Amino acid sequence: MKAGFTVSHTSYLPVVGGAIIRDNDGTIEVLCAQRGPGRAMSGYWEFPGGKVEPGETEEEALARELFEELDISVEVRSHVATTPYSYDFGDISLSVYVSTIEEGEPTRSEHQSLGWVPVADLSDLRWAPADIPAMEKLRDTPVSYTHLRAHETRGNL
Repeated sequence: MKAGFTVSHTSYLPVVGGAIIRDNDGTIEVLCAQRGPGRAMSGYWEFPGGKVEPGETEEEALARELFEELDISVEVRSHVATTPYSYDFGDISLSVYVSTIEEGEPTRSEHQSLGWVPVADLSDLRWAPADIPAMEKLRDTPVSYTHLRAHETRGNL
């Protein structure tokens, strides 16, 4: 069992994160966001996103959150992982989805840093614990940007 996970908790706050990918001359990169000062887990890296509001699907929430946080429109592609995790500040269930930018350039508003990181280098960052299972799956699973752009599937990575 992962550290921080507590079986006795049954009410996890649903949150979503976007593993936003791009092809940079044949190298698949993921947009990573570093949490800002004064926030829980300051300095840790995460997949940008946020809370799922009542009545929203996870995909709708992710598209909304990424527009609000980064000023981008995305196509939510495929589910990577869902991880329940208990932090000191509360219990979350993080669902991460591969996404691609349809419009705009990411603009930092809530994070201290944004960076495009090659998939092979993802584990070089200090990740928030709930994001680690999705990061590891992305790092260990070949992702074809061309395949994602050519096929409109929403299955698992």
